[in-house]
Amino acid sequence: MTRRAAAVVALPLVCGLLLTGTGCGGGKKGSAEGGASPTGSAERQKFAKTRFVANAGLAAGASYQWIIKPYRAGAFRKGADGRTVALVKAGLAGTFAYNRFKAALNNAKGDPLLSKAVAPLGAGVESLKGLTTKFRKGEATDGDAGAFDGVINSVKNAGKDSGAPVTDKVPSYSEIQKG
Repeated sequence: MTRRAAAVVALPLVCGLLLTGTGCGGGKKGSAEGGASPTGSAERQKFAKTRFVANAGLAAGASYQWIIKPYRAGAFRKGADGRTVALVKAGLAGTFAYNRFKAALNNAKGDPLLSKAVAPLGAGVESLKGLTTKFRKGEATDGDAGAFDGVINSVKNAGKDSGAPVTDKVPSYSEIQKG
């Protein structure tokens, strides 16, 4: 290939790459220049209940599977077989549930009816943050397990009353570990 032929092929290629590179960034998402933001308020409104149900269902499922059931079965008592593993799983599940409940409350803000129903539950969800440490250390009591159960039922009832019924969805243990 001659130099002239190589230049004819290379010039459009270089220009194309430069134009592609400069066109990929710069503008803010959701601004008048760029396209719509994937988490814009219209989409958040449209999928608020769906996201709320998904996040609250995962939190409830994790709490029942790895906190409430083992606690009621006596897996957290001193001397119980598999106590350490049960406590670690409960701590991880508690952190996961807290994270998902916070996300569910955030999702609820996108729906007017749902946001009014779950607004008073914020303090209850915040109280779960300290309970995960108690479970991890093996210091949890009947009241602590009852607190998880109470928050779960409150969130489920608020969703049901707002037309977003929550059903338990038990995440896998690997999902719990990832957070």
